[in-house]
Amino acid sequence: MLPMEVDDPCGWDFVDWVGPDASACIFRRLDDPADLVRAAAVSRSWRRFVVENEFSTSLCLRVCPEIANFTRAEEVCRSPPVAHAAESSHDVELKARERDYRIYSYLSGALVSTKPSMDCILQCIGASSTDNFPDESIEHTLVPLDRVKHRPSYWSSGGQDDPDAPESLTYRLNSDMCIIDEIKLQPFKAYFQHGHPIYSSKAVRFRMGHSKLPPGSEPFVTVEDENLMAIADENYVWTYTSPEFTMLQENVLQSFKLPRPVLCIGGVVKVELLGRVQKQEADDRYYICVCHAQVRGRSLSPVFMVDTSDPAGYSVLKYLPDAKILHAEDAMLDDGRELLEWHSLIARYRRMRHLAIMNVLLGPEEFMDEDDLGGVSDEDPFV
Repeated sequence: MLPMEVDDPCGWDFVDWVGPDASACIFRRLDDPADLVRAAAVSRSWRRFVVENEFSTSLCLRVCPEIANFTRAEEVCRSPPVAHAAESSHDVELKARERDYRIYSYLSGALVSTKPSMDCILQCIGASSTDNFPDESIEHTLVPLDRVKHRPSYWSSGGQDDPDAPESLTYRLNSDMCIIDEIKLQPFKAYFQHGHPIYSSKAVRFRMGHSKLPPGSEPFVTVEDENLMAIADENYVWTYTSPEFTMLQENVLQSFKLPRPVLCIGGVVKVELLGRVQKQEADDRYYICVCHAQVRGRSLSPVFMVDTSDPAGYSVLKYLPDAKILHAEDAMLDDGRELLEWHSLIARYRRMRHLAIMNVLLGPEEFMDEDDLGGVSDEDPFV
């Protein structure tokens, strides 16, 4: 047995005792991020072993494979860093691994958090087709009822002779970084038609990713524009595609639980409606109609943001540790001492949260629910 190298004069170092290879196998079997952090806190030598072997990064990848889409991770502080004397390449490498340990340890903890989920949809980007725009537009799927002021509220696809013709609904989430575990959809029951037909699809599938369009230029549905150009697949990088789920031909809010929580990098979700089951008697064509949609999950912003501006579709993870204690007055303040990148990321977050809050405040009173509309909660720094 070898004596402990550094920290504990009263005992033996387990890592030195069993050797680095066996120790690495044991550390890699830890599947709870909190256990890995506790192990790193045992001693300086254990922390160095965890940091140098990048166990936090590999655990994060096991918990959430979408992490592989990040080319690198960067720590963005609120104030300029303190200048240091010239450092050796070895010191620079150690600092980079310490940074990655901090980032991925915190991220993996956020990924497995048990905080309750909420509806994360912020806005509608567009639908693949609409029968009568804007009376049957995708915007109606944000309302949790199939009737509003005695009028039907739903989205309807265009009619098709082919029962296998697909449709899609694309939504913008309230954050660039969201953990999504469930999508809910309610097919529309046409109570004003003979026989009260239900226009469900045969199956559904979900894609998550980010837009290739520059930040801030992404258009949305308006009363004049159906936004068909914005939903083209060539405008997106999809980092996750779910398996297919069977949809029931029932007028209920149907839950589609993902096999595991998924990190939506970039805040865009596409709902693919596969196949048609119901013809409309008036024209003998197949339609799909949805009256309500929810994308359930949790936002990881502003502590985690993402830069997707690379034309090749690569993503850079941005970690803002100072945002953990962000207060409303801090978030609204334009402090000249702040780093430009910090201010830019927080300003983007602020715009999205402001829009989410306005969606709640300006929505019809009977639909207002801070847990479901726009994902605004009591923990939000702007509430």
